[in-house]
Amino acid sequence: MTSPASTDSVPPQLSAGPRPAPGPAADEGLARRLRALACTAPLHDLDTRKANLAGEYSVYGMAEIALAAIDLVTLNMDFDTGADHEQIVARLLPRVAAQAPGRPAAEHERVARWVLENLINVGSVDRGFRAVYGVFGPDGTYVRRDYDFKLIEEVPGPGGTVYLRTTDEAVNVLVGALDTDVTSAQIAAEVKLEVLISRGRLADAQLAAEQARYRTVQYSETLRRALEATRRNVRAVDWLGAVPDMIAEALDHVADRYRHENAILTNIRKARDESEDPEHKRRAAELVDIVKDCIRRHTQLQSRLLEAGPLFRAEQDRQAFATPAAAAGTDLYGQLLAPLLPLPVERASRVTDAFFAHGTGLRTPVSVRVADLVDILLTPPVEREHLGAEMPEPDLIATPDDSRFSEEQLAAATELLDLPADAPRRLSGLLAEARRKDPELPYLVALLAVHAASPPVGTAYRQGERKLLFAVDDGAELDDPEFGGADLIVGTALLDAAGMAADRTEAA
Repeated sequence: MTSPASTDSVPPQLSAGPRPAPGPAADEGLARRLRALACTAPLHDLDTRKANLAGEYSVYGMAEIALAAIDLVTLNMDFDTGADHEQIVARLLPRVAAQAPGRPAAEHERVARWVLENLINVGSVDRGFRAVYGVFGPDGTYVRRDYDFKLIEEVPGPGGTVYLRTTDEAVNVLVGALDTDVTSAQIAAEVKLEVLISRGRLADAQLAAEQARYRTVQYSETLRRALEATRRNVRAVDWLGAVPDMIAEALDHVADRYRHENAILTNIRKARDESEDPEHKRRAAELVDIVKDCIRRHTQLQSRLLEAGPLFRAEQDRQAFATPAAAAGTDLYGQLLAPLLPLPVERASRVTDAFFAHGTGLRTPVSVRVADLVDILLTPPVEREHLGAEMPEPDLIATPDDSRFSEEQLAAATELLDLPADAPRRLSGLLAEARRKDPELPYLVALLAVHAASPPVGTAYRQGERKLLFAVDDGAELDDPEFGGADLIVGTALLDAAGMAADRTEAA
């Protein structure tokens, strides 16, 4: 039997001690797969936690509904805005109802809202998810790292509205990839789409087209985040190298994809028109809509890319010359009122007396000193000119009159538009009559008529006007040698003089 101390028969690679940790490249691939697995965890968690709901919800596939919700939010959000919360819930209802058609509609709506709120992670503080994974550091030690991500986030919109937007992690979950280069993934998806269309596999081509559209959305999100960060702090974005390179690469990408998608669109239409199978025709029609949406998104992305440079320069000027923020003042409610309300009056009055004594500034003395009073009384008055100091003669320069229309032309146009209240006229007739009086007068009449299309009724009412010029478009086309557009109906409206008088009486 071999002695335990003997190492003659042990291979040298086994006797050299523990093997070193994997290199950074191999470990990064493992970390990427761990992050990909973490992005799918909230979807699987939905099916685990549905047993906690009050009722029998085992019939619903929550992960399937969650993927459909991510899909809907991704396709309904635009570059500047996101998807409407209630609209996403309404579009989720048919899929939820298909899983349990015998259940009431209120239950279907509750399931849809529950899934959407869990994807937003409403119950957490930052409304995000966190996963912990481990990697090997440069020295071979095992290090645990936190991976924070979101799937659907709420963003503010105009007028106090709140929109939903999917994050990069959500799009990666949707298309089954993580940290994929956007440009290469887009090209691969479109080449795959073209091959599938040429082979007549329209069902698979539809899936490839949808994946290409998701990549376009992800590219737009990258640009949108860079522009938002620029608006907040222009120094936080690398406008010397990273962003200009990204914009140039994206413009080339959009140009190539636009040509490619137009060629694909031609082939799809040809396949749709030549096919005799109704299912193929339906698939081809759906593909036409998807590729047209891709073209629309690429056109929108191109316009935003062209606006990125001027936006950076404008934000650089605005932030460089912005006035510094004023120092924060005293919070009267939080620092004074709220702490004093529970105190007795005798204790609170000492605090308020001290606050107002320092807050009202310096006090004027009750009386002056005797020395100051004597000095004021004995000082002789200063002699002044009766009319004051001589004013310098201003050097006035006559402002040239560069107005196009003269006072006579304005009076003629006003007289022409002074119509009876019960006899409105067409703009074409007014232009013809003005042209007979003065060749330049039709331009002034047309300008006044267009301005009357949105008359300032409130201003005229407050100023006590008796009548007001208005113009209405009834769909008739203007037949005129110099002007185009709508042949407006121009007339005069009488305002309520009695009502104006009553309003002025109440105000007085």
